[in-house]
Amino acid sequence: MNSVFRPAVDRMAGYAPGEQPQETGWIKLNTNENPYPPSPAVVEAIRRTAEGRLNVYPDPLATSFRKVAARLFDVDPDWILPANGSDENLTIIVRTFCDAGDRIAYPYPSYVLYEALANIQGCPVSRLRLNEQTWQWDAPDAESLRKSVRLFFVPNPNSPTGNRWTPSQLQELLPDHGVLVLDEAYGDFCSQPHRGELLRQPEFDQRLIVTRTLSKSYSLAGLRFGFAVAHPDLIAGMQKVKDSYNCDAIAIAAATAALEDQDWMLSNRNRIVATRERLAAALPSLGFHTDPSETNFVWTRHSSGQHQSIYEQLKARKILVRYMRFPDAAPDGRMVDGLRITVGTDAEIDTLLSVLPEAVRIAVS
Repeated sequence: MNSVFRPAVDRMAGYAPGEQPQETGWIKLNTNENPYPPSPAVVEAIRRTAEGRLNVYPDPLATSFRKVAARLFDVDPDWILPANGSDENLTIIVRTFCDAGDRIAYPYPSYVLYEALANIQGCPVSRLRLNEQTWQWDAPDAESLRKSVRLFFVPNPNSPTGNRWTPSQLQELLPDHGVLVLDEAYGDFCSQPHRGELLRQPEFDQRLIVTRTLSKSYSLAGLRFGFAVAHPDLIAGMQKVKDSYNCDAIAIAAATAALEDQDWMLSNRNRIVATRERLAAALPSLGFHTDPSETNFVWTRHSSGQHQSIYEQLKARKILVRYMRFPDAAPDGRMVDGLRITVGTDAEIDTLLSVLPEAVRIAVS
């Protein structure tokens, strides 16, 4: 029987989000949500908007949000493109800059949604393998790819490894005839948080797009709001591709209020970073190797290699972490796998650390 789907859709597996149990009683440390609530100003902005004019369309450009975001990044508002989560920005970017057949590249292992978006668009994908000890790429491989790709997606800091690459390293990936996309979903958790400084360097002019999300540091994963920052000429092209009203009125109001309350975000961010360091320090005594993290999670691997079994033992105790596996990630073709653990509240991490020894003992026995 002939398929009614496009061949590209038939071939692809699709992106699989992390588990989202709907019943209560779970400790969720698997999808990098912020464990703390959003600013009270956000809740008030939602209330005011809900009581207002929901019978009319929202501002298609989200002007109020663009003005606030522009101040944070020291640019004009026409450098900002709001979206329904940063994943929509990634979709807009692929649709704006790539025809079917244009090559897209990304570091591997990292955010495999890039590959799914490329498949949907009919674009071939190149993986830039990372050394599993250092999470760095080989310069000759990067040099070869930059000559042939239309888009180079780079999550910085990276997920799941948690490391951050330097500006000089990122310049190695700048396509000769395309655009470099820095996915900074975890940018606020870096030891030195950044505000798009590379956008103002001449070598990156009109060749760089920075994407951000409010899901992580601003505690708005359930709202769905993100934005891109780029030269106005790039933003103007992306505006042609986005949906007419891609951000609803409640989301615009809430996101604007969230960005305006930097003190609230930074207070929660500092709590998460402190808990992250405590978690990372505790794991080695249980047989785990944990890489330094610049995010709101840690990437860790156990000496036994029994990562899936450890994940299952924790899940049986209603604690969710993310078991991740990346086929053909090592230079010799081996699979790389491990556990990505979101930094929860201190109480949630205390519970995890209290049950982890028993979970590990059963998993490796």
